[in-house]
Amino acid sequence: MSLVILERDGVINEASPGHIRSPEAWIPIPGSLDAIARLNRAGFRAVVATNQPGLSRRLFNIVTLNRIHETMHRQLAEVGGHVEAIFICPCAPRDNCACFKPNPGMLLDVAARLRLPLDSVYHVGDNIGDVEAARAAGARPILVKTGHGQRTVEENTDLEDVAVYDNLAAAADALIAALR
Repeated sequence: MSLVILERDGVINEASPGHIRSPEAWIPIPGSLDAIARLNRAGFRAVVATNQPGLSRRLFNIVTLNRIHETMHRQLAEVGGHVEAIFICPCAPRDNCACFKPNPGMLLDVAARLRLPLDSVYHVGDNIGDVEAARAAGARPILVKTGHGQRTVEENTDLEDVAVYDNLAAAADALIAALR
């Protein structure tokens, strides 16, 4: 069984410059939930690894974040999908902690907790920090053009090792096709 690590904001749900601060503000990107369900049916385990600096900035608290994730879990279940774990970094970028992407700590934590090497694991993100974290952790970076992805493609020339797709649905289709 393969593993795929997903960024949340900009990959699964619409990104917001002011952070997703409530369950009502969590809006899935069209096709993203179905994409996760298709990955699950094809034998992929899915986890989320996401920076959540709004916690340290006190824009929302852990109870609210859990309610946001409950909304995501419920909506995924409605289409037959699931993520088995959510890894978060609650720090702000200025904290320069080991787990805040682009640092690889959160992805390394995924590998340690799931007892899997990352060399065959895909990390799907929408910004250069996700790509850099995947590279540093030894995972396979995938960039989607949703969220900050289109701007990331336009602003970065060092993406030769990165598979780029329009959205999570297209990335899921490619991953599933590669299994055949």
